[in-house]
Amino acid sequence: MSDSQFNRYKLPPKAMHLLVPFFLSFSMSCIVSCISVLRSVGFANFHVNTWAASWMISWAIAFPSVLILLPLVRKFSLMFIRVKNTIAK
Repeated sequence: MSDSQFNRYKLPPKAMHLLVPFFLSFSMSCIVSCISVLRSVGFANFHVNTWAASWMISWAIAFPSVLILLPLVRKFSLMFIRVKNTIAK
């Protein structure tokens, strides 16, 4: 598949506001649910099916949560960032 063919299937830049939370919630819920299941059942009783079910439930909660919280967290984080003074001294 050439580059021009691959570009045909790419999303527009506006999709970034959904893709970032999508992949962030996907990866973080994967890690957190795996650790949670391992801590509750241990390595000996760990089953991928149990973890996958836990992960999908976690992701179903994580994705909308990230969509809602990300803009709020960005605004809150800006409270701790120094803004350059635009007035020349």
